[in-house]
Amino acid sequence: MKNKTFKGLGIILLLLVFIALILTPIHKKAMVKKPPKMAGRIAIVIDDWGYSLNNLLIIEQIKQPLTCAILPGLKNSNPVMQKLNNLGFEIILHLPMEPKEKWGPAPNLENNMITLGLDAEGIRNIFEKDLSSVAFARGVSNHMGSRITEDKKASALVMAEAKKRKLYFFDSFVTNKSVCSALAKKIKIRFAKRDVFLDNQDDFGYIKGQLIKLKNLARRQGTAIGIGHDRKNTLLVLKEMLAQLEAEGYKFVFLSQVVQ
Repeated sequence: MKNKTFKGLGIILLLLVFIALILTPIHKKAMVKKPPKMAGRIAIVIDDWGYSLNNLLIIEQIKQPLTCAILPGLKNSNPVMQKLNNLGFEIILHLPMEPKEKWGPAPNLENNMITLGLDAEGIRNIFEKDLSSVAFARGVSNHMGSRITEDKKASALVMAEAKKRKLYFFDSFVTNKSVCSALAKKIKIRFAKRDVFLDNQDDFGYIKGQLIKLKNLARRQGTAIGIGHDRKNTLLVLKEMLAQLEAEGYKFVFLSQVVQ
């Protein structure tokens, strides 16, 4: 009788162990929090690096991918480029181009600027000189340049030089009369254009609002590109908000990952 009792208890114990083994992974699986579904991809370009070293301590605290546009030939262009490259950010040449707007006397404009009066050789020479000072460049964007990006001949020459060097072209889209998108298809260069300017006003609330506009656009379109500048407030907002947007399912990518 005792043997039967022990045998019965043994069977019950084995059944309990078996049930526990089955249920344990299910319980663990239920406890694992699923990552949020990707809401959209966002590429953020930070323009105008090279004027100073002021904001490097802030940007090194940002862990998400950013693309940094370096102005050529300035005192701080090279040390800024080296630092940003070492931090793992993508580097592009922020090529000075002639604007339509009056920005003051000519000396206040950037040196080695692409202007409408240059012939093909002149554009090639300036492009080469500017690019040589931004050694890690993966692409080229226009700094100002509304007069050039509305001109088919000048824009085509710039894009041809970029394509020869296997660089992409990013249109900051400073004029809605830009011809760059159509030209890029014709020239067959990898290309993208800006969707949202983040910091036309140097104000925390405004920048946050623009970043929300950018994320909403990414959700609708699948991908969105924003431009900010090497400014303290801009970078502080990005430091605060990018991790939060990642938690919502937005994926931050380099510009090279969205050019087509």
